[in-house]
Amino acid sequence: MHDPTRPYYRVEIDLLFTKIKSQFHQEALIRGNNGKAQFKDCYTGEILRGGDRYDYEHIRSSEAIFMMYRYKLTNLEIAEVVNCQGNVGVTLRTINQSKGKIKMEDWMANNSNISKHNIDKALTKKALLNADKNIRDKVKEILSR
Repeated sequence: MHDPTRPYYRVEIDLLFTKIKSQFHQEALIRGNNGKAQFKDCYTGEILRGGDRYDYEHIRSSEAIFMMYRYKLTNLEIAEVVNCQGNVGVTLRTINQSKGKIKMEDWMANNSNISKHNIDKALTKKALLNADKNIRDKVKEILSR
């Protein structure tokens, strides 16, 4: 059994996140087709290119996932869940910094955040549902090993 009271620890999460970001960047370079990375912002739908001020984003926070699964998964397994396909996206740095550690639904409850950052509510809801599904699927996969 895993220690259900162990503190949030993200060394393994960050190591895997670095690899995932590198893969995302390689795929974005192919999409850009001109030597510049091309991404789609997971909350606005805006096209972002290499040189734009964007961040890679855990759609569901690594800390929230760690706290939720620390009682049944190792740190390495949690890193897999946090960095699973569907829970990593790209967004403008201004959005990422404004949101901080706040759950996206809570951040969007402030309508000024939606208008100020041009958030596409339907796209964001789809990203959140996709992240949740992929997280559940990854946990099931790990627990069935």
